[in-house]
Amino acid sequence: QLPLEESGGGLVQPGESLRLSCTSTGYTLDYYAVGWFRQVPGKEREPLMCISTSGAITNYDESVQGRFTIFRGTALNTVYLQLNSLKPEDTAVYYCAAENSYDKSYCTSVSDFYHNWGQGTQVTVAS
Repeated sequence: QLPLEESGGGLVQPGESLRLSCTSTGYTLDYYAVGWFRQVPGKEREPLMCISTSGAITNYDESVQGRFTIFRGTALNTVYLQLNSLKPEDTAVYYCAAENSYDKSYCTSVSDFYHNWGQGTQVTVAS
């Protein structure tokens, strides 16, 4: 089991930014496809975007297009989700997930693909 921990969530006002981190202590995420998901109470967890081991990025949520960005950190054990121009509807618990993939260009929105999950970090956007 790959340990994953999200951090960086918090309470912000509309229009502000946050940078979420997905960190694996003692392991490198360089060999893992990583996805970010979010969940609002009472609703299903929804995929946002993912990044493959080769750096290919796929965005699954049009509502965050141009506002959210996923990228790998130079420390190799962290993948970030940059949240810009936040809106109240972005309020959710944000999760990262990782899975080893032999296809370096592959990542997916299918949550069942990922066997390693963090505990989530709360993002609240309110005036």
